[in-house]
Amino acid sequence: MKKPLLELDPDEVFIDSSNLPDFNTAKLEGQIERPLNKRMLYVVIFCLMVVTLIYLGRTFYLQINRGPAFALRSESNTLRELTIFAERGVIYDRQGKQLAWNDPDRVYRSGEALAHVLGYVSYPKAEELNGDRDPKDLIGRAGSEKLFDHWLAGTHGHKIEEVDVRGKIHSDYLYQEPKNGNDLTLSIDTEVQEKLFELIKVTAEERGFRGGSGVILDLQTGELLALTSYPSYDPEVMSSGKEAEKIKEFLTNPRTPFLNRATAGLYPPGSTIKPMMAIAALNEKIIVPETQILSTGSLVIPNPYNPDQPSVFRDWKAHGLVNMWRALAISSDVYFYEIGGGFKDQLGLGIKKIDEYAKLFGLAQTTGFPLEGEDLGTIPTPEWKEKVFGEPWRLGNTYHTAIGQYGFQVTPLQITRAIGAIARGALITPTIVAANQATEAEVTPIDIPEAYFKIVREGMRLAVTEGTASGLSVPYVKIAAKTGTAEIGSEKKETHSWITGFFPYETPRYAFTITMERGPSTNLIGGVFIMRQLFDWLKTHKPEYLGLPPIDPEEEIE
Repeated sequence: MKKPLLELDPDEVFIDSSNLPDFNTAKLEGQIERPLNKRMLYVVIFCLMVVTLIYLGRTFYLQINRGPAFALRSESNTLRELTIFAERGVIYDRQGKQLAWNDPDRVYRSGEALAHVLGYVSYPKAEELNGDRDPKDLIGRAGSEKLFDHWLAGTHGHKIEEVDVRGKIHSDYLYQEPKNGNDLTLSIDTEVQEKLFELIKVTAEERGFRGGSGVILDLQTGELLALTSYPSYDPEVMSSGKEAEKIKEFLTNPRTPFLNRATAGLYPPGSTIKPMMAIAALNEKIIVPETQILSTGSLVIPNPYNPDQPSVFRDWKAHGLVNMWRALAISSDVYFYEIGGGFKDQLGLGIKKIDEYAKLFGLAQTTGFPLEGEDLGTIPTPEWKEKVFGEPWRLGNTYHTAIGQYGFQVTPLQITRAIGAIARGALITPTIVAANQATEAEVTPIDIPEAYFKIVREGMRLAVTEGTASGLSVPYVKIAAKTGTAEIGSEKKETHSWITGFFPYETPRYAFTITMERGPSTNLIGGVFIMRQLFDWLKTHKPEYLGLPPIDPEEEIE
């Protein structure tokens, strides 16, 4: 046989269709395996060799041929980290009007009228630079920009760029996305603020006042509709830092345009303190409102050491017999001398009670207002006089303190808050943030019977209908008010002019204060004149604040 004999397995001999195993042919069971064809093996080996040669060739090209060029690039190129600045948040007023926003520079509406409310931003100073602070970062320097800097600023992003010597960017990588700042809505009504600022500015310039301020406070929410101070500065000029001469003018102006007179201006309150003293006298039961006190134009205190030289405490006018309502309406000094310091059979509060009740109404105390720079002021006391002058307290000091003179100093915002407390029976904490972004208003009740508040409110209403605030007697809204004139210096050639009050009288919603600083004592135009003009403007342009329906434009034209 040409072919060799192969060994046969018994299964191959005896297997037939009857004893065929049950193979699963779909899974190739029972199939004879064949070895891999040699040609296919050669093809696979050839492909592997080609791929290996390609990789070796590319490696040779990069490391040998292009190696020097890449080495030079690695030495010439640098990696730099860049800050991607977040957009600063926009500031709006209560009506949704933009007050501060971003173009190439920070832009501000209204210029000087809103400067003390908005503040301004600027780049960091050398001493403020650190590892986390970029030289082109913006920092809030005053007003709301500073107070809410953390809210408005946002979070900057960062990326890495590979740059060659020519400044060409070869690659970049963003590893932190910027997060824009949050928007802020203030409680200020811009139109009211601008109008009030304009009226104060014009009156100050025409009547010779050094400056002035105005406050309008919502007694339900604590929101400030207006908080204005004159003179002022331009926040855009301060933010850009480009107009050196203008900045120098602001900084060297003797009228202190950076002083927010509404919150940090300190003035003797004058007769605006009398409503608080009236409530104190009623609550301490040293007088009833019907009791009449005679004002002959002065109060004369005998001098036991020199009978020929008695101490004379003058009233601004001889008023005759006045009760509490009338005393508030015509602002009788003699009446408040007596209930403050006592005279003959009339008991007085005394300086300790005057101090106690003044503080109860928030005077010379923090108002809780968030903007920085608030000053507390002073309530004269024996301890204060001893410390400042090294002299004992005298009865005349009590008399003068009871009418808001001597060393008494408060801010316009404090007086607004105190008068607001008389209107609603509780102190409210003022806020600059709109109610829809602020927490619930903080209210501090005053534990004094409502009947006493009512009597004083009636006296303040009488001041408008037939007293010193009669310039505010208008037909479209009922107003309650109290005037004040604080004399300055021994020669009394200058005075501060005050008007404070609330409206509507029946359901008080807003308290207001105008303070005109250092005007000629011969001048008769001041706070009342400004506030009357504002009320007339509100009637036409913002009747909702007076509780009036909107004016039909056609009726207005007619």
